[in-house]
Amino acid sequence: MAVQTANPSTTSKGRQWTRRTFVTAATAAAAWTITGCSSSKLAMLKSKKAGVYKCPFGTTPGGKAVEMYSITNGNGLVAQFITYGARLVRLGAPDKKGQIGDVLLGYSTLAPYIHHSTDPYFGATVGRYANRIARGTFTLNGKTYHIPLNDGTSTLHGGPHAFDEQVWTATEYQESGGFGVRFQYFSPNMQNGFPGNLLTTATYVLTENNELHIRFRCNTDQVTVVNICNHGYWNLAGPGNKILDHVLELNADHYTPVNAMLIPTGQIAPVAGTPYDFRKPVRLGSRIKPFPAKSKANFDQYPYGYDTNFCLNGQSGKMAFAARVSEPTTGRVMEVYTTQPGIQIYTANFLDGTLDGIGGKYPKHGAVTFETQHYPNSPNQPNFPSTVLNPMPAYYYQRTIHKFRTM
Repeated sequence: MAVQTANPSTTSKGRQWTRRTFVTAATAAAAWTITGCSSSKLAMLKSKKAGVYKCPFGTTPGGKAVEMYSITNGNGLVAQFITYGARLVRLGAPDKKGQIGDVLLGYSTLAPYIHHSTDPYFGATVGRYANRIARGTFTLNGKTYHIPLNDGTSTLHGGPHAFDEQVWTATEYQESGGFGVRFQYFSPNMQNGFPGNLLTTATYVLTENNELHIRFRCNTDQVTVVNICNHGYWNLAGPGNKILDHVLELNADHYTPVNAMLIPTGQIAPVAGTPYDFRKPVRLGSRIKPFPAKSKANFDQYPYGYDTNFCLNGQSGKMAFAARVSEPTTGRVMEVYTTQPGIQIYTANFLDGTLDGIGGKYPKHGAVTFETQHYPNSPNQPNFPSTVLNPMPAYYYQRTIHKFRTM
C-alpha cells in the first residue's frame, strides 16, 4: 500500500513533538544519502554533461527567495524545477528527429505561478490531499475535520495556500543512474484544518534511461489523511498546441463516476462500453465533443473533456504500468508507471487561450495530466483504498516513473 500504517502499540501516540524534534526524527527515519553539485552556469545545459545546476528564480511577494534546479542526463534530456511548490516547470525531450523540445506547460518567470488566476497547478507537488474532498469535511476516529473550500462546495488539492504555494527547501541529489533534486516541506498541525504535523519529502530524479522518477514520502505524529501527486500538464507536440491527436492507453478496467460537482458517487464502474475505455489506444480527439466547458449535458456519452479518476489494474503499492501516450507528428511517447491505485486524467478543459507561457498561449485541451494518486474523496468513501496515515514509525510512500522514448 502507498499509505502505510503501523501497529498502534508501536506508534508515537501520546508523544509530545516540537517542530525541531519531529523534523529531525522523520528525516532520520528516511535514512537517505544526499550528494551532488551545483552551478549557476545554465549555458552548460546545452552540453551532454549530466548534472544539477542551480540559479535564482525570483522572490515571492512575502520576500522568500525561490531557486531553480536544472537537471540534465547524457542523452540531452533537461528537467527544471523551482522551490515554489516543488514544481516541475519544464522538461525537454527529443522527438523522432532527435530535436529536443518542451513537452510540459509552464512559465519562465515566477510571477504567474503566484496566483491561481494564472496558475492551474502547473507542475506543482500538490497536497496535503490531491484532488477533491466533498464539502471539505471528513471524520477520523470519531472527530470531524473541516478544510477550507476552494472549488465550489469542495476542497481541491489541499485547499487555499496549500503545498503548491509554499517555498520548499531543496538539496541536490545523486544516485546510481541519475541526478535529481530532493524537496522538503513541514506542514504544521491543523494547517488548512488537517490534523498532525506532517513532513513531506518529494524526490525527482532524471535517469540515463530517459526516465523521470518521482517519489513522495510523508511522516506524521497524529493520525491524518494524505494524498500527494505531481500535477504536470503534458503536451508531446509542444506547449501551445492541442492534445486532440494524442493517442492514450490506460491500464484500467474501472473508473469512478462523478456527480455534477466532480465528486465520485462511490461507484467503481467498468469502463467497457463507455467513453472511458482506454484499454486499447484511442485518439483523444475522437472522444472529446465540443460542448461548452461548463456543460454537463450528455457528459457520460460525449465528454467535453476528461477530469476522471481511473482505477488502475494491479496491486496497489507495487510498481505497474499505468498509461501510455503518444503523439504521431513528433513521434514522442511517454509511459507512466506507478505504485498508486488511481490516475486522474485531465484534458485541460478550462484552459481558454488566455494564459501565455512557454510555447505561447495555452488553448482549451492544450494538455493532459497523469495525476497518479489515491481516489478523490477517499476519506468519505469507505469502499475506496484508504488514505489514512498513522503516526511514525508508519509512513506514506509512493513512486511514479515517466519514461520517454520515440516511435
